[in-house]
Amino acid sequence: MSKLIENAEKFVFDLFKNELDQTFIYHNQTHTDRVLKSVREIIENTEISKKDAEILELAALLHDTGYTKTRDGHEEESVKIATTFLKKEDTEKDIIDAVSECIMATKFKDTPKTELGKIIRDADASHFGKKYFAEASEFLRKELEIQGIANYSPSEWVNENIKVLTKKHEYYTDYALKNWQSRKEKNLAKLIKTRKKRKKKLNTEELKAKYKAQYKNESPERGIQTFYRVALRNHIKLSDIADTKANILLSVNAIIISLVLANLISKLDTNPYLVYPTAIFTLSCVISMVLSIIATRPNITSGEFTKEDVANRKVNLTFFGNFHKMELSEFEWAIGELLKDKDYVYKSLTKDLYFLGKVLERKYRILRITYTIFMIGMIVSVLAFGYALKSNGAEIEDVLPETQSTSFNYVDVDKNTTAFKL
Repeated sequence: MSKLIENAEKFVFDLFKNELDQTFIYHNQTHTDRVLKSVREIIENTEISKKDAEILELAALLHDTGYTKTRDGHEEESVKIATTFLKKEDTEKDIIDAVSECIMATKFKDTPKTELGKIIRDADASHFGKKYFAEASEFLRKELEIQGIANYSPSEWVNENIKVLTKKHEYYTDYALKNWQSRKEKNLAKLIKTRKKRKKKLNTEELKAKYKAQYKNESPERGIQTFYRVALRNHIKLSDIADTKANILLSVNAIIISLVLANLISKLDTNPYLVYPTAIFTLSCVISMVLSIIATRPNITSGEFTKEDVANRKVNLTFFGNFHKMELSEFEWAIGELLKDKDYVYKSLTKDLYFLGKVLERKYRILRITYTIFMIGMIVSVLAFGYALKSNGAEIEDVLPETQSTSFNYVDVDKNTTAFKL
């Protein structure tokens, strides 16, 4: 290795270390070392003069130094940096010109015209035919992304690499064609295989999404089932609430009537002015109880159906009142016929929902009347009791239950004994 090459290696290393932006994760010292190694590989296997070999090594070392100044037009900047460095090293003008020409030959869009240009060009793109191609390619993708130049997705980058390897790149030297072309083709095959896998996966996902959307649009079974499930559950909850309200009214009125019978009825013979208030009070409680019972009183239907009813889809098999008198075998047959016809199933559920709504409407209507009667009865009863007591000059204590008072009297039995007399 000549002194000039050693100085060039040190110069490039220091330049990249001190001035190259860290966002250059591909175009850096590693890439330069790989290009230099590939150049030397071609030189060793090609008949070439010592001078040309030195020119190629210098070009390999200096070809990307322009990235320390700019990305666009970095080849021109590399030529300027190389020229300045080589002049300081007292390099001959023809060598400087040859190095500059080789650096300009690394422009990817241009076709190299000289033999040296072809060698440096193949060395610069040697990673296409190397095992580390995938790694180098990913570093380049990330470099473009980090610097905001281009943001390729992995799939887009695969397509871009396939495009470059098939349409934009070719090896020019015999050595590269013999030794790197086969690996390049393997790398290309891997890219094509990767694209096929991703395309197949994408097509599968798109097909799934398409069928899923089509399934939702054409056969929205899940939505229909959810509708019936939620609607029926809500109606059943409302029915439970209505039954609870009726039970509360029954319990309250039963307690009230028991208190009236135990306390007020016995007072009516001595307090006749309490007859009407008591009657109003008792009547409102009795009516409330009767209406509460009516609201919760079950209505049982015939519980029978015929085969014609099932065939004509007239019977609703989701309600027990339509089949409780049928034999098990007949019921099983009817259910089998029901499950064969999806429309019949939905029609039965619709009927069940409709008639459940009718029952709920009746319950809540009667309960509303019951609560109204109970409320008005309580108000009128209180007013009637107040008016009766005031009109007859009576006090509330007069109609409340008597409390038995106990008095204690001392009775002297003898001097030593004292007894209590009740």
